[in-house]
Formats: sequence, structure tokens, C-alpha cells
Amino acid sequence: MTTETTRGHTYDGIAEFDNRLPNWWLWTFYGACIFSVLYWVHYHTIGTGDLPGEAYLLEQKAAAERLEKHMAANPVDEAMLLKLAAEPAFVAEGERIFKEMTQCALCHKPDATGLVGPNLTDDMWIYGGKPMDIYTTILNGRMPDPANGFMGGMPENASKGTQYVLRAAAYVLSDKVRHTNLPGKPPEPNAKKEQ
Repeated sequence: MTTETTRGHTYDGIAEFDNRLPNWWLWTFYGACIFSVLYWVHYHTIGTGDLPGEAYLLEQKAAAERLEKHMAANPVDEAMLLKLAAEPAFVAEGERIFKEMTQCALCHKPDATGLVGPNLTDDMWIYGGKPMDIYTTILNGRMPDPANGFMGGMPENASKGTQYVLRAAAYVLSDKVRHTNLPGKPPEPNAKKEQ
């Protein structure tokens, strides 16, 4: 038997010693408590730091800005549009633009299933479903051409800037819209299946 102090209770004949915690453990514990208070004040109370979700969005925004600078030096092509459609920050900006009720959603509905304009979630396209066709349609718009069966039209968006058009096109080309085949407006009579 030992002469050290025990806690005064036993379980199955086993007594627990009443030893003091080591100083290194206590200082680690106190340091963690102090750190947690400082962390809370810095990130949640004062708001001088970016939380992980916000930091991620800022990184995505910086990546999108780098991509924009690259695009300014290079012409728009199909590979670039598909790359943008895979960039989450770019697609999120395009989704915001698309779903504004005074923009694309006015004719195509917020879910892109078509109201006055065609359903963008299927594989039937009036002016072509290739990335450059979609980009050109958003950029330049389309005039009604009743002689060729094109009754509706679409306003141009070139006046809103290339970045606006690229973001909207990236959203339409993304997996959030394209090939989701949501039930909506039936295809236009002159629409052709995407090749």
C-alpha cells in the first residue's frame, strides 16, 4: 500500500490517487482558454478576421479576378467559356445576375425552365447550344425573324459589359442549368436538338 493521498473512493478495489496536474498541462489548458476568448473577440465580436467560409469566398473572388485579367488579354472561345462554367465564384455571380427579376429570370424564370423565353435546361436550342452560340446570343441578343420562324427575340447585353455576359453565360453553361432537364416550357417549334 502507498502513503500517497487518495480521493477516498474505490471502484472494484481500485483507489484513485489525488495527484496534482503537471504545470505544462495546466499552462496548455489556460493558454487554450485565453486563445478561445481572443479568437471569439477577433472573429465574432469585432469581426476583424475572416471566418473560413468568408476566406474561401474571398479566395474564389481573387481567382475570378485573376481569370478576368487573363480574359482581357485573350479572346473569348469555347474552352474559356467551359473553364468559367467550372469556376464556382464565377458561376455564383452569374446565378445572381440570372435570377434578378429584371434580367434573365424575367423571361426564362429563376429556375431557367422558360416563361416567355425558352427552357434552358433541356437540349433544345433555337440559336444553337454550343458555348459560343450561347455567349453570342447573350452578348448580341436576337431579333425576331418571323420569316424564318423566330417569333421571339432577346435584348442585347453587350452594353452591360463583357464580364456581365461572361458570368451569365457561365451560369447557363454550368451544371446548375445545362442538361438538368427540368420540366418547363415545351421546346419552340424551330428549336433543334443540341449537337
